[in-house]
Amino acid sequence: MEQHQRRLDRLRSLLFVPGDRPERFDKGVRSGADALILDLEDSVGTAAKPQARANVRAALEGRRTVPLLVRVNPLGSEGLAADLAAAAGADAIVLPKAEGAASVRALASRLVTPAPILPIATETPAAIFELGSYREVGEQLAGLSWGAEDLPAAIGATTSRDESGRYLPPYELARSLTLFAAHAAGVPAIDTVYPAIRDVAGVAAYAARAARDGFTAMLALHPDQIGPINAAFTPSPEAVDHARRVVAAFAARPAAGVLDLDGAMIDAPHRKQAERILARAARAD
Repeated sequence: MEQHQRRLDRLRSLLFVPGDRPERFDKGVRSGADALILDLEDSVGTAAKPQARANVRAALEGRRTVPLLVRVNPLGSEGLAADLAAAAGADAIVLPKAEGAASVRALASRLVTPAPILPIATETPAAIFELGSYREVGEQLAGLSWGAEDLPAAIGATTSRDESGRYLPPYELARSLTLFAAHAAGVPAIDTVYPAIRDVAGVAAYAARAARDGFTAMLALHPDQIGPINAAFTPSPEAVDHARRVVAAFAARPAAGVLDLDGAMIDAPHRKQAERILARAARAD
C-alpha cells in the first residue's frame, strides 16, 4: 500500500481512458499524463464491459511507465466483482458514487489485492453529507475528487453550470466541501474534469483556478488537456524563488513570528505556503 501511495502523491494530471479502447492506452501515456484511469464505468457500454475488463487486466500485467488506476462500477452494481478481479494490481481503485468512509471500508473489504482508493465523492445527494467522514479512512485513500455531472441528474436539476460555463452555487458548494474534506483527511485534493475538450484556453484557466484554490491535481478527459493541467500544477520559477527566500528568511531567524521580506509582512501561514510550493516543485521534478 505504501509503495502505491508514494507513486500517487506526485500526481498533477489523471487522464481517463475507456477500458474498451486499448489503442488509446499508449496514447494516454505519451500525452504526458502523470497517471491513467482505465475506465470500466460510464465510458464503457454494457456489452463492451467484458472485453474492457480483459483489456484492463492485460494492461496491468504489462510493463508500467505511469501509475494505472481503474475506475470500477459503483458499490452494489452487478459487475463490481468482475471489475475488481480485472483491476487486481492497479495502483489505485477509483470508486464512483462513493458515500463517505463506509463506502471506502466496503470496497476495501472486497479488493482482490490491497490498493488505495480514490472516491468520486459528490455524485449523490447523500454523499454531500458524508464528506467529513473521509478523514476516518485517510490512510486508505489515494486522494479525493468530486463530480459535477451525476449530482444534478440525481436531484432533477437541468445543469451544473450557468451560461458562462461557471458552476452554479450548489456545485461550487460540492467542490469546496470536497477540497476541505481532502485536506482534512490529509490526502490529495483532485479537481474534476473540464468537459469542453477542445477548449484549451478554458481548461488552462480552470486548472489555474484549481491550483490557486488549493487543489493539487485534476482529472482529464482528453490528451490535449494534459499540458495545460501539468503547467497549472507546476509552480513557476518565480514562485519557487520567492518560496525559497521565505523559507530562508525564517531559517535565518527561527524565533521570529513575523518578518519583513521585500517590504511585505510574512508570518507562519506564508512559511507554510512556501514549504508547500517547494514540495510541489520537487514532486514535479
